[in-house]
Amino acid sequence: MSEATNSKNLNELRKNIDDIDAAIVNLLAERMAVCKQVAAVKAETATAVMQPQRVREVLNLRRQWAIDKQVDPDFTEQLFRILLAETHRIEIAEVRTEPAPNKTADALRSALDTVACRIDHVVVAVTNLPAAIQFLTSLGFKITPTQDSAIVTADAGGVTVVLVGPGDPGVDAHLATHGSGVQHIAIEVLNAGFVQQALKAANVPLLTDVIVDADGHEQVFTVLDPSTGVQLGFISRTGHRVPISGDNVRALFRALSNPSA
Repeated sequence: MSEATNSKNLNELRKNIDDIDAAIVNLLAERMAVCKQVAAVKAETATAVMQPQRVREVLNLRRQWAIDKQVDPDFTEQLFRILLAETHRIEIAEVRTEPAPNKTADALRSALDTVACRIDHVVVAVTNLPAAIQFLTSLGFKITPTQDSAIVTADAGGVTVVLVGPGDPGVDAHLATHGSGVQHIAIEVLNAGFVQQALKAANVPLLTDVIVDADGHEQVFTVLDPSTGVQLGFISRTGHRVPISGDNVRALFRALSNPSA
């Protein structure tokens, strides 16, 4: 197949994607219009805006729809959680009296603004892992052990916190210097390699090159910024959608304790 034919086929496929995306936006507009009607009915009947059982039913049913269509149910749930959050915002905003702010499309986007999607997870180093687990459990997080006994994940909806306890030289050194608290924030991006090059071009100090683990997580980390105390990781997923492993987190702390390795 010639290069010209390939280019034509690619353009046609992109046009198909544009058409599908336009249809999705039209459906979103229809859904939001119905949600406004729901909000009006709730207001007239003094019905609570938040209906937890309905939320659970919606998410469970959408997950099943995704499974039936061979779409990743976790990804689908994320989309619908965002949609439900927007629905809730609209229901509340409809009763506000102040004018809505004007919204315009930005003409220019930074490299990060182009590819950043969301906060993927937050890693928290703690001096007392059982106490930290108890605290997050009391909030309603689901605790899941990893293959590393000192590292667990805590999940609630679309939020993931990774707890790292003491016992490893790299973690102990971090705790001795900084105490318990957020060790780094991981931002999901479309392409970690692109972010790495953009950060290098902006002279942002990097702790690592792009690291790829066995599960297909591509990550690159900045050094800890002394002015904010924040370290950032940028992650893109090229494998199955699986949680960050204990080995993955442990490798980062080893890199922190031996940055020249």
